[in-house]
Amino acid sequence: MDTFKFFQNKNCKYFPCHDNIEPEIFNCMFCYCPLYALGEECGGNFSYKNKKGVKDCTGCTVPHQKDNYDYMIEKTRLLIEIVRKPEYATDD
Repeated sequence: MDTFKFFQNKNCKYFPCHDNIEPEIFNCMFCYCPLYALGEECGGNFSYKNKKGVKDCTGCTVPHQKDNYDYMIEKTRLLIEIVRKPEYATDD
């Protein structure tokens, strides 16, 4: 079993921070979603709060779903590729 893919902090005063997911399967691994910066490419259920483009992710449970660890890592790799300086890019 991949125990490193799931973590809960039931002592957190915000646990669970989203009401639309069952506490038993709520994953705290990605407490602050690393995919926010991907904008519309994050794949989550979000809306824009205002015309400045600030995202409202309160309806999104993608980073907190117990089985979404691999998805989160895949999307985080995309984010890393976007911000990587070209001179440091390698084929590995």
